[in-house]
Amino acid sequence: MSSRPIWLGKPQPVALALKALALVLTCAVVIFPFLVVISTSLATKQQIDANGGYVIWPTQISFEAYKQVFNGTQVSRSIVISVGVTAVGTAFSLLCTVLAAYGLSRRGSLFQRGLLSFVLLTLLFAPGMIPVYLMVKQLGMLNTYWSLVIPTAVSAFNIVIIRGFIQAIPQELFDAARMDGAGEWRILRSIVLPSSRAVVAVVGLFIAVGYWNNYFSPLLYLNDTEMWPLQLVMRTFVLDNNVTSNAQAIPGYVAPPAQSVQMALVAIATLPILCVYPFLTKHMSKGMLTGAIKG
Repeated sequence: MSSRPIWLGKPQPVALALKALALVLTCAVVIFPFLVVISTSLATKQQIDANGGYVIWPTQISFEAYKQVFNGTQVSRSIVISVGVTAVGTAFSLLCTVLAAYGLSRRGSLFQRGLLSFVLLTLLFAPGMIPVYLMVKQLGMLNTYWSLVIPTAVSAFNIVIIRGFIQAIPQELFDAARMDGAGEWRILRSIVLPSSRAVVAVVGLFIAVGYWNNYFSPLLYLNDTEMWPLQLVMRTFVLDNNVTSNAQAIPGYVAPPAQSVQMALVAIATLPILCVYPFLTKHMSKGMLTGAIKG
C-alpha cells in the first residue's frame, strides 16, 4: 500500500496550533484598527486626552460625535450623494460590463477578435489624467454627477473576469436555447445571468466599493462643494477640523472632540460597504477563481 502524499495526511498538533495562532494574529491585526476607530468615536474628551488621542476601549460611551455628524447638513447631504452615485454607478457599470463580456465571449460576434484585442490593450496602456479630464470637459460633464459615473464605468479587468466565467458555461446550453428559438437577449437573461450570479455579485461588490471610496474624481471634476460626496467631505474635515452642524447654534452647546468626530466619519464611511461583505462571502471564491482560472 503506497503512502499518502504529505498534503493529504492528518496535520500534526504542532501544525494545527501554529495555524490557529496565525489565524488569531491575523484577525487581531485586521480587527484592532476598527476597534480603535469605533471606540474613539464613542469616547469622551476626558478619555481621549487621558489616552493620548486614541481609545481602545471606552469606559463611558458618548454619541455626541455621531449627533454632530448627522446634524451637519453638509455631511448628511454628502451621504445621500455617495449612496446615489454608488447605486447608479454600480448598476450602469454592471450593465456595460456584462454586455461587453457576453459579446466578447461569443465566437463569431462582429469584430469580436479586434475588440477583444483592444480591451486587453487597455490593461497595458492606461490613459493619463489629462486626456481623461479633457474628454470629460469636451463631453460637458464637468461639475455633474455623470463625471463620477461614466469615466470609471468600464474596466477591462472586470470584462475579462466575467468573460472567462461565461466561456465556462457549456456550449450545449446555448445550442439548445437557439434550437428552441431563443435570441441573444433571451439567452443572456435566462441562461448567462442565472449561471453567472456568483461572478456578477463579486464584480458588482468591487465596483460598488470603488464608487463609494472614489475620492480623486470628485476632487478633479466637481467645483461645487454642495455636490461633494462623503469621501471628499471627510477629507475636508480632517484638514480643516470643521463640520457644520445645526446643534452648534444651540446656546451652551459643547462640541465633541475633533478626534471623535473624525473617527465617527471614518466609521460612517466604512461600515456600509463592510456590512455588504458577509452577504457575498459565499460567492467570493467561486466567482473570482472560476472566472480567472477557466478563462
